[in-house]
Amino acid sequence: MKPKPDSAMKIMDPSFLLRPEESFNGKPIDAFRDYSVDENNPIKMRVRRTYYDMHSNMTVDFVKGKMEKWLKFNHFKATIKEALIKLNELVDESDPDTNLPNIVHAFQTAERIREDYPDDDWFQLIGLIHDAGKVMAFYGEPQWCVVGDTFAVGCKWGKSIVYGDDSFKNNPDTYNPKYNTPNGMYQPHCGLENLLMSWGHDEYLYRVLVHNKAKFPKKGLYMIRYHSFYPWHAGNDYKHLLKESDKEIEKAVLEFNKYDLYTKSAGIPDVEALWPYYEKLIDKYIPGVLEW
Repeated sequence: MKPKPDSAMKIMDPSFLLRPEESFNGKPIDAFRDYSVDENNPIKMRVRRTYYDMHSNMTVDFVKGKMEKWLKFNHFKATIKEALIKLNELVDESDPDTNLPNIVHAFQTAERIREDYPDDDWFQLIGLIHDAGKVMAFYGEPQWCVVGDTFAVGCKWGKSIVYGDDSFKNNPDTYNPKYNTPNGMYQPHCGLENLLMSWGHDEYLYRVLVHNKAKFPKKGLYMIRYHSFYPWHAGNDYKHLLKESDKEIEKAVLEFNKYDLYTKSAGIPDVEALWPYYEKLIDKYIPGVLEW
């Protein structure tokens, strides 16, 4: 699908985008999310350190403490645009696929969705704002509890979590019999929304949007809340804790995820040229100054 002639996105080879058997910008699709260890590659080692810190510290009690702290929504006030502009200063330390500021990824995602879903402006805006919860990194939080893949806490760690069991060896919940069984603190088939997720930008932004009465459809909020839950939607972990209706959530998240992941090397958007269009969408779906 070719970009529109007036598109502000400069895509070098858009015909490759989202084709799972091909590559674009010279990067094979199967080269994304490469978490192999290479001590001579500083980005790979940065990613590994971020995840090991996350997995060592992300306990049930830690998550509950962060929820108690952040879900008071009393840390700062800002519009969505102001929060997004902050992302111009953030390079995600958990991401092996890009070393660009996060706002570039935001517009890459939104513009590709806009090409494929020109009539679904809410979906386009979800693409733009999906990482806005990363603003926590500017208010005292280390990146390891802001960025990266999410996972359920309070039960046995999912088999497909990046870096595996070794990265959890210093996490006390690994050895806690209340939490280290397949069900842990949950009942079988309790449902996705009853899982306590590792703390990060997904859950935080979801809660910010609900608190500030965003006008997105429910599936848009699901896209935000679970887009980083790769052990579930890509690794097939935690299935024994899900219920039948969670398949609808999974469908929405997977539809979003391909734009989140495979646009990361698609070119650099002209952010200033795109702002007027997206400001109108912000005014439509999540206007004004928000409580964060």
